[in-house]
Amino acid sequence: MTWAADPRAGWSAWPAPAKLNLFLHITGRRPDGYHELQTAFRLLDWGDTVHLRPRADGRIRRHGETLAGLEARDDLLVRAAELLRNEAKVGDGVDIRIEKRIPAGGGFGGGSSDAATVLLALDRLWGLAWPRERLAELGLRLGADVPVFVHGHNAWAEGVGERLTPIALPPAWYLLVDPGVAVPTAALFADPELTRNAAPATIPGFASGAPLGNVFEPVLRRREPAVDAVLVALSQVGRARLTGTGSGCFVEFATREAAEAALAALPAGPRAWVAAGAARSPMLDVLEQ
Repeated sequence: MTWAADPRAGWSAWPAPAKLNLFLHITGRRPDGYHELQTAFRLLDWGDTVHLRPRADGRIRRHGETLAGLEARDDLLVRAAELLRNEAKVGDGVDIRIEKRIPAGGGFGGGSSDAATVLLALDRLWGLAWPRERLAELGLRLGADVPVFVHGHNAWAEGVGERLTPIALPPAWYLLVDPGVAVPTAALFADPELTRNAAPATIPGFASGAPLGNVFEPVLRRREPAVDAVLVALSQVGRARLTGTGSGCFVEFATREAAEAALAALPAGPRAWVAAGAARSPMLDVLEQ
């Protein structure tokens, strides 16, 4: 039976959308060892749902199942709530439960989006009214992708992913495939064959349709035959791409009908589904209601 939050018991539901990296370049390395990145984030009108129930005793409790081998205290949901509580110096707590749809390790941003939703929702539930930029700065301490979900707009990103420029993207539909494998991000960044000096891209060049790729694609295709097989299959229906540093793959279409026809044409195998691109995060709509 699917668990459902009961508003009568104090629970509220908050969306945590997935994302795609429409391209991903590494243009250099910083003195602190981190890589200089360039990417374009596309938010999706599909993702997880975070359920929250405020507590008066200051405790932060995670309900339901966690990822295999992940302690509750290491869950980004819990870490986000604890970080905000400690920084805001409040005595409030919260119960947390999640309806998980975004696959782990796929590069669809599930953990980062969940953390951003917790920050935004608890800012509202705890009556903090912090500026969005302050929440984004806090989110960056949890992960490089968290700020884009906090701001809630499709964006051109640079630095480690924290320097964001909002961009307008046309409506689109996406055929998404999860090959079902996960490779630690640190292992990918350490791969000796990873390209770390890609020529910098520009927003006008990206907007003109210049074919920009993902520097992690050749690395993942070599390391994970399942990823290579999915990209080969997707190339039969459109331009197959990899998202983020995960194994998730996608093809963009102008219409839902075209995306669903491509889905029907795929051979049986890994999980595949269709999702719409979002003009902005559905979390912003909830916050403005």
